[in-house]
Amino acid sequence: MRIKKTSRLREVDTRNYKLLFYALLVGLISGILSSLFRLILSYLNTLKIAFSPDRLNLDWLNWLWPFFFSFLAIWFSIFLVKKFAPEAAGSGIQEIEGALDGIRPIRWKKVLPVKFFGSIFSLSSGLLLGREGPTVQMGANVGKMIKDVFKQSEGENNPLISTGAAAGLASAFNAPFAGIIFVIEEMNGHFKFNFYSVAALMIGAGSADMIVRLMVGGGPIIEITIFTFEQLSGIWLFVLLGILLGFVGFIFNKLLIKSLDFFDKTKLNYITVALLLAFAITVVGRFWPDMIGAGYDTIFNVTKNSFTLQFLLLLFLARLVLSVISYGSGVPGGIFTPLITLGVILGMLFGGLAQYFFPDLVQDPAIFAVAGMAGIFASTIRAPLTGLALSVEMTANYELILPLIFTAVTASVCTAVLGNGPIYSILLKRILARNTH
Repeated sequence: MRIKKTSRLREVDTRNYKLLFYALLVGLISGILSSLFRLILSYLNTLKIAFSPDRLNLDWLNWLWPFFFSFLAIWFSIFLVKKFAPEAAGSGIQEIEGALDGIRPIRWKKVLPVKFFGSIFSLSSGLLLGREGPTVQMGANVGKMIKDVFKQSEGENNPLISTGAAAGLASAFNAPFAGIIFVIEEMNGHFKFNFYSVAALMIGAGSADMIVRLMVGGGPIIEITIFTFEQLSGIWLFVLLGILLGFVGFIFNKLLIKSLDFFDKTKLNYITVALLLAFAITVVGRFWPDMIGAGYDTIFNVTKNSFTLQFLLLLFLARLVLSVISYGSGVPGGIFTPLITLGVILGMLFGGLAQYFFPDLVQDPAIFAVAGMAGIFASTIRAPLTGLALSVEMTANYELILPLIFTAVTASVCTAVLGNGPIYSILLKRILARNTH
């Protein structure tokens, strides 16, 4: 009896050690894919700027070149998704949650190339989409690929797919801790929690981040002042900001679903959708470039006090509408970065007003911009810990943890009271309902 028990324990240990080794492979491959993804996006953006009409002094191409580029990129992105892998549309995170529950398939042989190339084109077009959704879905598909290649049991699906998702988020933002927290918090109902599965997350996220730092570069993704926080008497302002962001998160989720429903019901063909989106992006981008794109440049300009409060309000409203339209069109791309950008804009607007009315309590309005990142993430994704970790890792503002906690928890509680569910759970239910019909 003792011999059988010892043999069984050795078998369990061997399986667990294999899991950690496979997690390392998932992290390394995900890191390489994400690095290539980011490098190609950066190169295309440089190429687009180099051949812009302003650089070439060709006035007649001021509208035609950006429109043509955006149209082709959007059309090809939609074509790839609709033709070969419909589950690659949007961020794909809801698909990963469904796969962890065993109710959605992972077809990595189709999804990996479609998501990679489709997202490169959609993100290069000027649409308001983020790279984190694609990298998370690609990472999770790498986890399934490793499981299939090494012929592991179906029970290994959950930890390896989860590890890939953590690695994907870590490599998108140079934020390994946020990648780990995201899987544990956002996917808590889907992730099988034990010592070795958490260790696998850590190995996958850490190794992916290491590869990205080697191939792309390290440091915070968002360049912003490193703040200290000493005005404890003004902590109530962050609670007030959290309440505001709770309402914004509720509105954003409702508009996102309505946008998806609109594109589904209208049954527009690929060319029509691409033409309309390209026209909108070209016109808006020509006059107000900060209103299009993922938002990294916009965040930099906003936090440098480059805009008036009136323009910040207009910028927020425009990016809110364009973000839900971009996602609703069905092209591959994430919502984290557009959301974070909205949080920064609204936080900066709030901070500017707070500084005007309470100058003694506000050290710098940009502190509220960082808090806005955490708060809007908490109110839409309903993952306050992930929002907190992302905001700190992306800006290196570790000393702002206290006000960020107040903002994030207030936003998440407020949006829950309003009846706002986590956006990815809503999206997954929507997919399942459509498939049933």
